[in-house]
Amino acid sequence: MDDPSPLAEPGPRSQAATPVAASTSGAAQRVAAVASGLGSPLVDQLRFLVEVDQLKGVLRRSLIADGSRAENTAEHSWHLALSALVLAEHADEPVDLTRVVSMLLVHDLVEVDAGDTYVYDTAAQRTKAAREHAAAERIFGLLPPDQAVRLRAIWEEFEARESAEARFAYALDRLQPVLLNFANDGGPWAERGVRAAQVRDVMAPVADASGALADLVETIICHASAAGWLLGSAGDDA
Repeated sequence: MDDPSPLAEPGPRSQAATPVAASTSGAAQRVAAVASGLGSPLVDQLRFLVEVDQLKGVLRRSLIADGSRAENTAEHSWHLALSALVLAEHADEPVDLTRVVSMLLVHDLVEVDAGDTYVYDTAAQRTKAAREHAAAERIFGLLPPDQAVRLRAIWEEFEARESAEARFAYALDRLQPVLLNFANDGGPWAERGVRAAQVRDVMAPVADASGALADLVETIICHASAAGWLLGSAGDDA
């Protein structure tokens, strides 16, 4: 998912202008080859698992909480899955927690090819859907057919945001980088001159899933504005 946390300059493989990987990596091919005598579906499953290890090299604009370096997409997905386990009680609707966690673990697998798309980059946002759908075809297509269909459906459910589980998962995906930005004294926001109104607009979907988390977001925006980390007044909607 696109990252609402700006950083002064994107790190390696953080921009999404072109696909990162056009074919299966050499590492994935080597693992598949050594397991080839064991037959399918294990070969395809191992090829997929090693291929998506590349998420550890996709850098986001968010810094980790201590501010020492950029977060990568694999860390982001882990943090979201843990957030679902911890914050599930704050969902406004009953949710299947296993399905929420599943969505959060697969929702950014497409970034192996598509990279992380900066939420305020309007040009990249225009091509995001096409890039990510092409990536989904390749990445999920590495799996045995039944698993490919099942995981692709989970990814599409997250993207559609029509189920209670998808809305809550999406809310957590929006919330996490805001928490990290606040933990870093708003540094990434200040470096890019982000306005309170921009953050409020990007965070609007949180209210579709959790009133409590939406209140938290608004509190963070107000504190960050008062501290000068966000441009505009705390109530700026212009």
